[in-house]
Amino acid sequence: MKSILPRVQPPGQGDEVPPCSPSPDTLDLLMRRRSTIAANLSAPGPTEAQIKMLLAAATRVPDHGKLAPWRFILFEGAARKHFGKVLAASFQAANPEASYELIAFEANRFLRAPLVIAVAARLTKNHKIPLWEQELSSGAVCQTLLIAANAMGFASQWLTEWYAYDAAVAAALGLDADERVAGFMYIGSAHKPCLERARPRLDDLITHWEAKA
Repeated sequence: MKSILPRVQPPGQGDEVPPCSPSPDTLDLLMRRRSTIAANLSAPGPTEAQIKMLLAAATRVPDHGKLAPWRFILFEGAARKHFGKVLAASFQAANPEASYELIAFEANRFLRAPLVIAVAARLTKNHKIPLWEQELSSGAVCQTLLIAANAMGFASQWLTEWYAYDAAVAAALGLDADERVAGFMYIGSAHKPCLERARPRLDDLITHWEAKA
């Protein structure tokens, strides 16, 4: 596919930035954004320049305290297969009766997409910024990656699954005691449209606060 990159570069520190950027195209994307299951992803994936822009966009989320409470671990090419050995070994250790087919599936998880980005939340404890707000910032990074990937013309899915919570996998990722996986972002191309799923009724989610007499 044709490489899609932003028309503008990220501003430098101290540059003036408009308080808003009206964009009907962005609103259309948000109203139609839909995850594509990882099993339906394939090559091609983003180019090196596109990946750089995806990550640059992801770092522009709200970040109270300017802590940058997140980092990225990228899996491309053969690295996906090599890390699959870690997943298979961890799964087999926790499930010694698992069939060969299940273990093989775990070994091939990261091969479902040409690019997998692990977003690691790195939390600063005993800071004036609550841990909850740092975790929310990590979630915003994951969502921004989905939106940026879709805007570039790629399909994507945000997954956690069992390996986001496995100690052996965390060790293989190089996470320290104050880090945890916020999500594995699978990004690639989809060659058929998704079907819209049921969405919650907006009226069921809205209340208007009023002062009590």
